[in-house]
Order: sequence, then structure tokens, then C-alpha cells
Amino acid sequence: MVAPPPLTGLKVIEFAGLAPGPFAGLLLADAGASVLRIDRPVPGASHPPSGTTVTAPPTEDMLTRHKTSIAIDLKSPAGTALARRLAASADVLIDPFRPGVLERLGLGPETLCAANPRLVYARMTGFRRDGRYATMAGHDINYLAVSGVLSLLGRKGEKPTPPWNILGDFAGGGAMLFQGVLMALVARGVSGKGQVVEANMVDGASYLATFPRMALKTPLGERPRGENLLDTGCPWYDTYETRDGRFVAVGAIEPQFYRVLVEGLGLGGQGWEERRHDRASWPEMRGVFERVFRGKTREEWEGVFDGTDACCTPVYEYGEMEAEMERKEGDQRPAVTLRDTPCLAVRRGATDPSHGQGEGVEGGGYVGFPLAPGQGGEEVLKEWLGWERGREFDVLNGGLVLVGGESKL
Repeated sequence: MVAPPPLTGLKVIEFAGLAPGPFAGLLLADAGASVLRIDRPVPGASHPPSGTTVTAPPTEDMLTRHKTSIAIDLKSPAGTALARRLAASADVLIDPFRPGVLERLGLGPETLCAANPRLVYARMTGFRRDGRYATMAGHDINYLAVSGVLSLLGRKGEKPTPPWNILGDFAGGGAMLFQGVLMALVARGVSGKGQVVEANMVDGASYLATFPRMALKTPLGERPRGENLLDTGCPWYDTYETRDGRFVAVGAIEPQFYRVLVEGLGLGGQGWEERRHDRASWPEMRGVFERVFRGKTREEWEGVFDGTDACCTPVYEYGEMEAEMERKEGDQRPAVTLRDTPCLAVRRGATDPSHGQGEGVEGGGYVGFPLAPGQGGEEVLKEWLGWERGREFDVLNGGLVLVGGESKL
């Protein structure tokens, strides 16, 4: 029998944002933490009177599974008083804003960490706080650009190619902030004190690129973009179109794997094994591979290479993975499996620790979980602090305020 998720009992305040901050909160929530998002109020809709059916529409944030929300007007003294009181009892606070925003509201780390020395105050920015771009707006593509990572992405003779916002926002941003929070919690277990955790997407993306950055000074990566082994410069590390307009991915780096690939393509005994490292023959080799792969459908190539060491696999698209979850391993699971304390399940019908525990959520990871300002948050206030509406807090213009304001601090 499994035990509760590893972060059960952890109280997290997440100021509403988009992408990296919410992703860090999602990782904490999936691991069992109680994550309470603070949204802007919607007058007449967020926190309506009991018994009414009026509700605020969900926000644009899709990364909300296993979370709840309250609405607070942070420009209201009674609203910020409530936020400070909440922070005094929280374990973690996620700040997704530009530097200085929460400080100007009286919610900066100097204030909140003094009131709650165990608080882990987690701050997420795009650019470095002390860098030349600190005061500028930016997005994933900009953070990758100034980190150097974007210069590595793209084919020979083409301009740098930005990926989806995976590398900056999520891997270099939210996941790095999550890692920092966990380290701070471990340190708190020793010292008894929380601390400020600062993550930014420039440093996070740059750190993720440690290996390719080092490889620039070695034969592995010293050539221009798109001419190296792992950046589509090599014909046996690339994608190829099949007869039905789909694609396969080839990563036959080691000689024994390359040999199996060539045999599967029907090219064995034609000298390609001996010419594997002959760069002068790579254009011809690529042309031959392209022609052969177009001769069969992707499914037919699966029949050839499944179960072999050719390192040739289908390039699945999310639509087909969602439709055929079992056959194409499309069910979303926790990022890691904890055998004794599994994280919460994403897909409904979890059967063992690798799938997570609990009921899962609607959409199974393919559809954003809608969360409206104020949804579920009052129940969490009761769980965390025993608070009830009309006693410790009340509603003003759709936002929660602390009854008595500053006198309650």
C-alpha cells in the first residue's frame, strides 16, 4: 500500500502568472502540496454569496490541476493585509512578477520572511535580476537568445529556430524554480529557516545547455550550427519523411546500432558501414536514406524496427497519442515514479505507482484544467487556518479582505 504524495502538508501560495511560475506550482501540486493561487478579483463573480450560481470565468492559466484559488485586490490595504497573514503561515510563496512588484505592495521577501522565517520565497524572472536586460520585457525566445542556447538550434544554412517555449519557460524556468524550492526545503530541514530562491530563464536555459556548450570546443560540436553530430548535421541522427507524410527519428550513433539501421533499410553490404564517418559521403548517404524511408509508411517502418537496436522510432503527434494512449504510450504520468510515495495521477484510472495515485483529472493532461478566481480557495483557508467568511475574512468587490485589516496582523 502506498503512502501519501511526498509534499503532502506543504502549503504553497502562488501569485497568478503564466507559464513558468504556474508550472513550478503545478510540479508542487502534483507532488501533493496544497497550492493556493492568488488571482485578481472579478467584482460580483469571484467569491459570490453562498447559494448563488454566479461564478467568475476561468483564467487563461491552463497549469492549474490540483490547485485552488482565492481572489485578492492587492491594491487594497485590507487585501494585502490578508496576503501577509497568509504568507505568515505558508511554507512556500511563488513570485512570478518583474523585480520590485511585490516589494512595492509591501509583500517583498524582506517583509514576509521577517514575519515567517521558515518561508521559502521563490522568485521567477526571465532575464537576470542583475543583468543588462533586467528591466526589459521578454519572452522565451528572448531568454534563449541572450543565453546562447538559441544559436545552437536550427539546420545548416538556416536562421536560428526557436522551439516551443519548453526550454526557457518550462525547463529553464519553472522546473529550475521547483528544483530550487526543493533544495531550500531540504536546507530548511537542517537549519529550520527558509530563504529566498531566485531563478531566471536565462541562467536556467544556459545551465541546461552545459553539455553542448562544452562540446563547442570538441570535435563533437565545433562546427557551425547544423553541421554537427547531434544538430541534424549527421544523416544517422535526423528525422525522415515516410510514404504517408509522417516521420521517423533516427539516432543510430554507435556503430553496432548503425549497422542494424542499415540492415533494416536494406542497404547492408553496400559499403555504408565503412563510410559512416566519411563526411564527404554524408550528402549522398542522406539522399539514399530519404529515398528509402519514403518507400514505406511509418507504420511499416515500425514493423521493421520495433524491437531492434536500430534507434529508429516513429515521430508521434499528440493527437494520435491521445487517441491511442495504451499502444502509443500517450497517457501522461508523473515526471518520475516514487514507488512508496507516488505523486498525484494525471490520467484517470491510475493502476500503479508509475501512473501516480488518486483520481486523476479531466482531460488527462491533454486539456487545461479550468480554474476560476476564487474556486475552492475558501475551503483551503479553512483547512490551513480554520478561517471562515465573515469572521477572519470577508468579500469586498469580489476580493477577499482581512476582517479588521492591519489589526489582525
